[in-house]
Amino acid sequence: MPATILFDGVCNLCNGFVQFVIRHDPAGRFQFAALQSEAGQQLLAAQGLSGPFPAAGADPESVLLVEEGRLYSHSAAVLRIARRLGGGWALLAAPAWLLPTAARDAAYRFVARHRYRWFGRQQECLLPTPALRARFLG
Repeated sequence: MPATILFDGVCNLCNGFVQFVIRHDPAGRFQFAALQSEAGQQLLAAQGLSGPFPAAGADPESVLLVEEGRLYSHSAAVLRIARRLGGGWALLAAPAWLLPTAARDAAYRFVARHRYRWFGRQQECLLPTPALRARFLG
C-alpha cells in the first residue's frame, strides 16, 4: 500500500518537494494529499489530529507522512520519504539519522517557519495533471 504524504498545498517549497518525489517515484510508492483538503483533514483526524490547517499556534508542519498506519512529522517524515525513494536518496539521507532528533527537528522547524518568506506561497492548492490525479487523494 502506498504511503501518503500530506503537504501544505499553498507552500511553494512543499509543492516543489511533492514534484521532486513524483519525479523520483515512478513505482508510485507514495500518494499525496494537501493538508488543506478534505482528504488531508480526514487522514489527520484518523491519526487523532483535528482542526483546520494551519491551526493558530500550531507547529509549522509542511510535510507529514502516513506510513503503515503511523504518522511521521518533522525530519522523520522527510528522512523516511528519502529512504523509501531508495538508491542515492536513501544514501544521502542516511547520515542525518545519526544526528539527534532534537537537532534535526530544530532545523526542520526553522525552514518550515520561514518557508513562505523564502519560497513564497500560492493562492490555491496544487492541481495535479490528469496523469497524476490517481496519486492525489481528494
